[in-house]
Amino acid sequence: MHRLAAEFLGTALLLAIVIGSGVMGERLAGGNTAIALLGNTISTGAGLVVLITIFGPLSGAHFNPAVTLVFAARRELSWALAAAYVAVQMLGAIAGVWAAHLMFEEPVLQVSSRLRDGPAQTFSEGVATFGLIATILGSIRFRPEGTPMMVGLYIASAYWFTASTSFANPAVTVARSLSDTFAGIAPASAPAFIAAQLVGAALAAFVFGWLLKQKAQA
Repeated sequence: MHRLAAEFLGTALLLAIVIGSGVMGERLAGGNTAIALLGNTISTGAGLVVLITIFGPLSGAHFNPAVTLVFAARRELSWALAAAYVAVQMLGAIAGVWAAHLMFEEPVLQVSSRLRDGPAQTFSEGVATFGLIATILGSIRFRPEGTPMMVGLYIASAYWFTASTSFANPAVTVARSLSDTFAGIAPASAPAFIAAQLVGAALAAFVFGWLLKQKAQA
């Protein structure tokens, strides 16, 4: 229960950071989308470093069904616990969105109208998630103490080098479809994002499983 509570709280705080900083950035940027995205980026990257540092020793700080499924496939997490992780991550993500809405006096219940469609956006999510899994597996293998910083830096970078601004997380994608704010995504756009995220995660697990195995044998 402690591990599930940690996943719930960590994912909720992550979404509060993503949505809240998006709202704040848009309100303060005066119509400058680049400045709004920069504020969203800095807050999310910094928040991830803190959240992974705090919750990592408790649950592994997945906050992401794609990450959880990779660890289950690697037999580092039971499938029963993985299913429980995914469930609380989804619930936590939605709770975090609602918390952000309350903080900024937005209607709690919303549905996003921000379309993020097209093959470039979908491909970007595959690349973003591939890179995220690669970052996690590589840092755990070679420098585990640096994992929080590496993940935070990677996501901050991926906000800018991917056309989709790097959701890289099915729970985040579902939750952001429930916020008609700067960081939202229309429900119609979410399935393609989630499919690409899962494909990217699976490819990264395969490729880096092979690479890291070769390194261990060398």
